[in-house]
Amino acid sequence: MLRYIAIRRNNTVKSKLHPRASVILCSHHNHFFRRSTHSTASLSTAKFTMLSLPSTPPPKSKILVFGAGNFGSCLADHLGNSDHEVFMWSREARFVEYFNKHHRNPDYLKDHEFSANIRVVGPEIPSKAMMKQMDVLLFAIPTQGVRETLIKLQYSFDRANLPLMIFVNKGIETGTHALTLEIIADTCGSEIARAATFISGPSFATEIVRRQPTSVSVASLTESQAKKASEIFHQPWFRCYTGSDPIGLELAGALKNVYAIATGLADGLGFENNTRAGLITRGLAEMTRIGTAYGASPLTFLGLAGVGDLFLTCSSPTSRNYTVGYRLGKGEPLEDIIKTLGSVAEGVTTVKGLKKIIDEMQVSAPLANGIYALLYEGKDLHEGIQELMCRPPSRELDLPEKAGEPAKRLMQKLGLDT
Repeated sequence: MLRYIAIRRNNTVKSKLHPRASVILCSHHNHFFRRSTHSTASLSTAKFTMLSLPSTPPPKSKILVFGAGNFGSCLADHLGNSDHEVFMWSREARFVEYFNKHHRNPDYLKDHEFSANIRVVGPEIPSKAMMKQMDVLLFAIPTQGVRETLIKLQYSFDRANLPLMIFVNKGIETGTHALTLEIIADTCGSEIARAATFISGPSFATEIVRRQPTSVSVASLTESQAKKASEIFHQPWFRCYTGSDPIGLELAGALKNVYAIATGLADGLGFENNTRAGLITRGLAEMTRIGTAYGASPLTFLGLAGVGDLFLTCSSPTSRNYTVGYRLGKGEPLEDIIKTLGSVAEGVTTVKGLKKIIDEMQVSAPLANGIYALLYEGKDLHEGIQELMCRPPSRELDLPEKAGEPAKRLMQKLGLDT
């Protein structure tokens, strides 16, 4: 019996596809799709629409999303369309009023009408009474603001009945070079950090709101929490795969932004496909080496949060970090790019914390070091490329012999020292 049926709607742009329609049924976990491929189809307009709910729908949750930017609002929309009751916090009064009146985001995804199951709250920090009613707290704010936000919220947590806490930011804190897992431990304590869950993977907001099939990694040190988060987010068009390496997931999500700057830079300079493919592949090798030295599993970097997100971010002009690199390659000053970008490019700040990690672990990372030198040490672009390409031949794949000290220290902080 079909429990899920979805239609891919096609309109507007014509293509040269044969005018016959095909039907594809996918039965994994009793989820089924119907997809039509008429001649008027455009992949850019493909959209999966739920026509019927499961006969036994999963429990619905009350979810509070911190962050009303591009990614926060797209995830709020996804959760609202999944029939959860969603509250989205914004620090701007004009945003709160506009969204609740029009159900549109005035700053991001402006053409999209958001789910009616979303209500925006703010600009004041949500009260303890409201927080106590929530089943899930979803943090979609830039990494550099996580510590400040958690400090404000920590006294509102009901520690006897903690909500599921999910983090989707990607970056390394400057100054402390801490991962979000460590920031949570510092501000909220080891118990909350051990239960925290992280989501990452190739997931552009513009495609999520159009229900383009998307797959992500969900990781936590507490397996049951990762499973809960996966069940809340999982839909036929939004697949979730669980894991137990949040450190690797965080590092992969943060580091890929740095390599996206490198590939954008190469494209901006006029280099072509060979160069981009080489940069993506060597970036994967480098981030795996850094992650393994830190104490993450090298397998994590072969998953959605690693090579999946790396490929997406390094190959799409809609990537903010790629755009920064591309404009640098065209000769624009970094300061002007940041002022006019319109949203946060995490790679620009992440590389600061990454540089400290690389130096501390003494791991080979020529690409990351090169991006840091270009952004913060005034390195001449063409001189940097010359130095990078004129290095002597080296072994293609290698992992550090001594690995894991940063992760061991973090595990001790979390009370998980073995």
